[in-house]
Amino acid sequence: MVRELSRRPETLLLKTGTLWRQAMARTEYARQTGDLKSIETEYQIIEQDQISFVVRSLSNIARKEKAKAQQKLQEAKTGKYIDPFLPYNKNLFVCDILSSHLCLLNKFNIVDGHLLIVTRDFEEQENLINIHDFTALWSCMQEIDGLAFYNGGSAAGASQRHKHLQLLPLPLIPDLENLPIQPAIDQVVFHNSLGIVPGFPFVNAIASYDFSNIDNPFTVGKLLSDCYYSLLEKVGFTLPHNSLQQPGAYNFLATRKWMMIVPRSRDSFGSIAINSLGFAGSLFVKNQTCLKLLIEQTPLKILSAVAHSK
Repeated sequence: MVRELSRRPETLLLKTGTLWRQAMARTEYARQTGDLKSIETEYQIIEQDQISFVVRSLSNIARKEKAKAQQKLQEAKTGKYIDPFLPYNKNLFVCDILSSHLCLLNKFNIVDGHLLIVTRDFEEQENLINIHDFTALWSCMQEIDGLAFYNGGSAAGASQRHKHLQLLPLPLIPDLENLPIQPAIDQVVFHNSLGIVPGFPFVNAIASYDFSNIDNPFTVGKLLSDCYYSLLEKVGFTLPHNSLQQPGAYNFLATRKWMMIVPRSRDSFGSIAINSLGFAGSLFVKNQTCLKLLIEQTPLKILSAVAHSK
């Protein structure tokens, strides 16, 4: 087991029952100030193996790509990493969660309520998720029933180095009551709360849990951390001794009922970029050429190509 760096005791700063209201109020405000750059999308459903993949066409992704290009250009000129979270945009600030974590709106959101759970001090996105991260995450998930995800490294779709988890409210689209991959998860046979999604043609591991009777997010943070390390070992990662750095790129997904890990081999299939949401059944294409490629190759084949085939 990886030992964590010692820290001062955490303090819970998020007031119970306030997160969604604060997120919606900040969304309205940030939209008025122009700091929230919502990306309009159209979507269609592609069925494969009983999974209703949601494929979104990003009609105005250009401004996000422009912002990223400007960041890289500035980094090249200065030789320094430009951290969008230090300092963070105060107009996107939702609330403090812990003394170590705060909550921001995703600047380039596709759905309202897309939250970022960010470390207050700089930590690398390629560090292992720790107990403090899980405590902050669960504090938010107690408030909002959503899909949490983490892009562990650039090969897993991470676009920023500063450590941040993400939380999307459910359902992802009004037409689907459950996550697209729920039919596949329903086929899992769990042994000691651990299993493998049999319908996925790529390496994965999933853990089930029920913490509905535990009110203390610090307790749940420890339990989630234990699940996480068990899954990393189950997918074949050798955990580094006394190191915070992850042993390889992976995607992390979690709900109030389960957590899943998918190791990654590369960040994209051709011009189709894949992050954690792809393994939840939500894919993104930039244009009709990419959409045609996705349909021809099929979603599961593309996901397998950027993961590790069984």
